[in-house]
Amino acid sequence: MQRALHFGIKTSQLTANPEALLTIWRAADALPIFEHAWIFDHIMSLGDDPGVPCLESWTLLAALAVQTRRLRIGVMVSDNTYRHPGILAKVAATVDIMALGRLNFGLGTGWSETEHVAYGIPLPSAGERVRRLAEACELIRRLWTEPSVTFAGSYYQLNKAICEPKPVQKPFPPFAIGGEGEHTLRVIARYADIWDCSVSTPEEYRQKCAILERHCAAIGRDPASIAHSRHIGVDFTDLAATDRQTRSFIEAGANYIIYSLQLSSSPDSVRRLAEEVAEPIRAAYAQS
Repeated sequence: MQRALHFGIKTSQLTANPEALLTIWRAADALPIFEHAWIFDHIMSLGDDPGVPCLESWTLLAALAVQTRRLRIGVMVSDNTYRHPGILAKVAATVDIMALGRLNFGLGTGWSETEHVAYGIPLPSAGERVRRLAEACELIRRLWTEPSVTFAGSYYQLNKAICEPKPVQKPFPPFAIGGEGEHTLRVIARYADIWDCSVSTPEEYRQKCAILERHCAAIGRDPASIAHSRHIGVDFTDLAATDRQTRSFIEAGANYIIYSLQLSSSPDSVRRLAEEVAEPIRAAYAQS
């Protein structure tokens, strides 16, 4: 049985053009087919020119929270290594309040060696980053649901920490966790409400879905309770290709589609994406 489909957008904050970004988000906010919108969490450009301006994600997301009315919003995904998770819990709670309860809380292990070196942030081994992610998810959940938290982890410690006010959403905003590795998928099975998987092909995506299902079964969780996310690139000169790629990943198990848009995209382009791709696909699968 096909699970309900959820369509959204993602924009880059490179070039530091908030007017263009806001234009796209407002256009999507006005189109009911689009339910969610995302930015990324990079401190600097990872392209050929590292000097390209790049706006900080959570500061920007707070601004977008008060400039939109309907879209669920989030960072896909926030790198756990860049901020102590206790502080990030406070930041995210504030954004959920500013968004009136529309935050999807994105979190991942962190990976960019370039950014870590540039900013003097330690980059632990891949295995340690996964273990840190699990601890972060646990302590953030507790900060959002308990009056005071003392936490003695291997990597993070809290001593009667308080996160007030709490997020609007109860018990807490949905966790959107990105990753495809075997050990990361175990963390996703336990903590994620949305799983973002960036493997290249539908065949690989299907394989990762099967692994996640096994991890869910091991802890007694229904895998259908986790939305399966996939980014889809958009070429407005060939929306038929966007349609085909979307359908191929839906057939592989995705049901939470994120269309990656360039800042040059116009409100009319966003409307075309809705009318020519997202809406026909939803209608087709609703009938299947």
